This record gives sequence, C-alpha cells and structure tokens, in this order.
Amino acid sequence: MGTQATHVLAADYGAGSGRVVRGTFDGSKLSLEEVHRFSNDPVHLGDGLYWDFLRLFHELKQGIVKGVQGISQPVRSIAVDTWGVDYGLVDGAGRLCFNPRHYRESRNVKWMEEVLRMVNEEELYSMSGVLPQQINTVFQLLGSVREHSEGLRPDVRMLFMPDLFNYYLTGQQACEYTIASTSGLLHAGEARWNEQLIGRLGIPETLFPPLVHPGTVLGQLTDDLCAEMKIEPMQVISVGSHDTASALAAIPATDSEFAFISCGTWSLMGVERDNPVLDNHSRQLGFTNEGTVNGTVRTLKNRSGLWLLQECKRQWERENQRFTHEELVQLAASATAHQSYVSPGDGVYLAPGDMPERIRQQCSASGQAIPETTGAIVRCILESLALEFRQTLDELELITGTRPRVIHMVGGGVHNRLLCQFTANAAGIPVIAGPAEATSAGNCMLQFLAHGEVSSLSEVREVMASSFSPETYEPEDTARWQEAYVRYQNLNQTLASKSN
Repeated sequence: MGTQATHVLAADYGAGSGRVVRGTFDGSKLSLEEVHRFSNDPVHLGDGLYWDFLRLFHELKQGIVKGVQGISQPVRSIAVDTWGVDYGLVDGAGRLCFNPRHYRESRNVKWMEEVLRMVNEEELYSMSGVLPQQINTVFQLLGSVREHSEGLRPDVRMLFMPDLFNYYLTGQQACEYTIASTSGLLHAGEARWNEQLIGRLGIPETLFPPLVHPGTVLGQLTDDLCAEMKIEPMQVISVGSHDTASALAAIPATDSEFAFISCGTWSLMGVERDNPVLDNHSRQLGFTNEGTVNGTVRTLKNRSGLWLLQECKRQWERENQRFTHEELVQLAASATAHQSYVSPGDGVYLAPGDMPERIRQQCSASGQAIPETTGAIVRCILESLALEFRQTLDELELITGTRPRVIHMVGGGVHNRLLCQFTANAAGIPVIAGPAEATSAGNCMLQFLAHGEVSSLSEVREVMASSFSPETYEPEDTARWQEAYVRYQNLNQTLASKSN
C-alpha cells in the first residue's frame, strides 16, 4: 500500500438524487467527504418521461470543480456510477440523439410484450440471466429501434448512463460490464454481448460499443473541459459503474459464504457466485443475475427496503406530526412485539400516499391486530422487513443449495439499528452492518485499485473493515422469531390466495 494520502472523486447518481464525494486514502484507511449534492428530477415532456441529462452533466462538472478545492494534493481520477438499465444514444458526431428515457416509462409494457412474442420468458432468462421486467434495457432498446429506425444510422452508439457521462468527460465510448449486465443483452454471466439474442430481436449490432471491465482507465478529462472548469487534468476510470456493484465491493467480508443486503429505499438481497442461476424456479421466485467487479455473478432479488417507513414519515408530516428517523426507531422499540405483519412487497404499497392507513387496512383485512400508534406501525414495518429478508434467505438456499453463514448489510439502512437486529433475529445468523456509504466507498477504492494503491478486491474489503468499523448484530430470541416467521408465511399465503 502507498503512504502518501491521495484523492479521487466518486460521482454517484441515484434515481432521485446525486452527489460527488471526495475519497482520500492514506494507505490504510479511506475517508469520504461529500462536496456536492443535487436532486435528480425526471421530466415529463410531450410523449414521455426523460432524464435531464444536460442538467445532470452540469451538476457533475460543479462537483468536479468543488472536489479539487481545498486540498494540497491533486485529484488523481474520477469515476461515475449510476442506477441500472437506462441509456443514451450518441451519433457519430458525438451528439446526444435525445435525452435518455426513464425506466418507468409506460411505453415499456408494449415493448416487453413485443420481445416476449419473439423470445419467450423462460428462454430470455436462460439466455441473459436477467429476470424479465418491463424496465429492462432489452425492452426499452427495441422501442428506441422501432420508434427511431430512420434516425439510427450505423454510426449511432448506445451508452449506459455512467458510460454516457464518461463519454462526455473523455470522448471515449465503451460500456462497462457491471452496468451492461443489468440490460438483459449479455450472455448470462459473461462479459459478452449476446449476438444471438440481439439478432433475433432485429437490433442493429452497430449500436453496441466494446465492453470494458471495472478498473479500466478510459482516458483523461478532455482539454476543453479542463479549460472550462479551470482545473488540472485527471483520469476517468470505469469502476463498478452500476451502483450496486460498487456497493458490494465495499462489503468488509472475510470469506465468501455470505449474503448481502444493500438496503435503502429498496433492498437488493443476494449472494456472490461463480455462475448464474438460470432455472425456472429461480426465475419464478424473482431472482436475477448481474455482474460483479471481479467477474463473478451476484444472484439477487429486489426486495422492499425502507420505502414503507419513508412514506409513513411523509404522511405524518402532512398531518403535522414530525419525527426524526431516530425518534421513530425509539417508538418502535417501545411498542409491543409481534402484534401484526404486512407483506412489504405487496403491490398495494408501491404508489406514494397514505401508507399508515394502507398498513392498518391490510392488518384488518388479514384478521390481525390493527397497529394504531406511530410506534406500532413502525414496529410492524421493521418486523415485516426482517421476516421478508428471512424468506429471501430461505429462497437463496433453495436455489443455490447452500445457506450463507452471515449477512452483510450496507447502505443507509444500517443506520436503523432495530432493523439490523430484527434481521439477525429473523435469519438466525449474524448481521454485519456497514458501511452506510458503501457505493461511494466502493467507487473510490476501485479507483485506488486501478492506481495500484491496493492489490485486490480482498484488500479493498480489508480497508473497508478498518475504515468504517462495521457493527455485528448477533441473533436473539430466535425461537419467538421462528414462530413469527411461520405466521408471516401464512399471511403471505392468505394474501396470495385472495389476489388470485
């Protein structure tokens, strides 16, 4: 490891906000400083929902300017990570063909149906490893090809969102493997475009740039950008350009037998594997397979996170009841345990709105005690989330044949100590929580790996453990939680039978 502190910048774009973070590494520990934060607001325009790429690129430049200020050593590089599946199209002159479409576009339903008429769901899953969902790039891209066939000349290229930022930073076109693995357009578990699938769908192969692996130095900031921002040149690196890939790189794991939960508004829960799981059982249970920064596969399921709690908090604020997250956790801790549960992934909870009332209604309809107080509602949510994580753990064992010995939880959810403890109780195995800023930390350390400051992913994870001091939650009261899990499973069966 090096000894002189050096700096990099991580630009982390979420679907609701973005930020630029400066990472400083002294050879043994990483420290993070947020230098710029901004909202990410999709725009309804005429025929659809778009990302405001021009503004997002402006915010990136603002973050770079702020990131180089107030330090004695130069910033060595920058890397961008974003959410998955979305992309932009760039023509041969470097012009953006149109603002990137948003994955929540209603048009995607039509194009998913069109793809599945050509390649059925089972075959599509086995070919790509990606769970067919209407947000997937493969469906969106067919729509772009059909709707803009006259404008898609052979010089047009598709670039996923982080690759699009990188292109306008450097002038280099490439698609990074982990972000491409969310698309449904690669061979399952491989860093190769699936030419057979692409050909069957009639998508021009000329759209697809070369694939690169995490750690690839794409080039430097262009001279024009450096002159505009009045800064010295810095390298631009592809890291785990999908935010989940960078977050998982920051997991302070000491062995491979772990499950992960990247917990925020939504939770991604899964395991790292050498090969994807492609059978019908895995597909029916809702698991997908995406790429990791070391070339393996993460088999995961998108589960509910803190969305229900966040929506409850917003509703209470509308009713002039204001609580901090810490106060809500304290109220939940004081509430009576195991009174009622909900199924957090039920479609009734997907839309914003009066979440406390919906929770009370589902508890009433399922014959459970109705949580009336704020603390009772929060406890119901947190216990239900923990039981949902237990269910996912059982499903992972079912499809992989092995049961993880520990759960690593990263992301903002680790600040909710009650959820961490409940998850350990429900799962019956330890939960190691932290770091909360896993995506930015992973992004930064993968840059330092590319610079040779660390030598391997395992060393990156050692740095994470020493830099952020993760907290371990041991299982408690497991017999009672096992009884709760049986009740939770029965509730899910009852709700499923009513919806059929």
